[in-house]
Amino acid sequence: MSHHEHLEAVRAGELGSLHSWELVTGVDGPGTRLTVFLAGCPLRCQFCHNPDTFYSAKGEPVLLADLVARLRRYRGVFRATHGGLTISGGEPLLQPAFTGRLLRAAKELGIHTCVDTSGYLGANATDAMLDDLDLVLLDIKSGLPDTYREVTGRELEPTLRFSRRLAEHGVETWVRFVCVPGLTDAPDNVAAVADHVAGLSTVTRVEVLPFHQMGRDKWETLGVDYPLADTPPAPPELVERVREQFRARGLQTY
Repeated sequence: MSHHEHLEAVRAGELGSLHSWELVTGVDGPGTRLTVFLAGCPLRCQFCHNPDTFYSAKGEPVLLADLVARLRRYRGVFRATHGGLTISGGEPLLQPAFTGRLLRAAKELGIHTCVDTSGYLGANATDAMLDDLDLVLLDIKSGLPDTYREVTGRELEPTLRFSRRLAEHGVETWVRFVCVPGLTDAPDNVAAVADHVAGLSTVTRVEVLPFHQMGRDKWETLGVDYPLADTPPAPPELVERVREQFRARGLQTY
């Protein structure tokens, strides 16, 4: 297609930028999921394990119709496992038209829907998109604004605003928090996340994810300095202390 046709297809949500997709069980939501990783993200998280998703232009063009056809093929698997579609990234709300069209198509097929997002671009999510969401995996990188800025290069408030909107809209939410030694693990930072999350009526689960070094090779392959090259993996006792801070607020935590 011509450049003009390409732009029109993107605006209409008929064409997206895809990093990859995979069929997974036990992560990215309940049951077996078709997880679609879209390319492009406005955050630059120091602990990102998929830095190859930073730029939309480096993704592969994908037609909405092709992904919908794939969803249709896996409907039996989704029914048998109580699974569904998860749109991840990168940041799916960087491609709101495509994400919205894919969610709508999934709901028309009777498929459970989920978006994995930082919430930073939550303003891009229309009410119609929220209506088509069964679950949001909300990655809250930090509870203190200064730490959030250090971790991501961005501001915290848009994520907090989006989390409140999810609660007001009645969208079930699982919160994810990455425990990074010396960066996000300070008790006051964890407490700030836990206090905020405890006030959100639709949060049913908190997942504390231990920092690991499995993404290090990707940073090196891209020729980008990896800021956490010397940071050790989060030890079990530290992760458990963080989990207990969430549990102390009455939150179901894993």
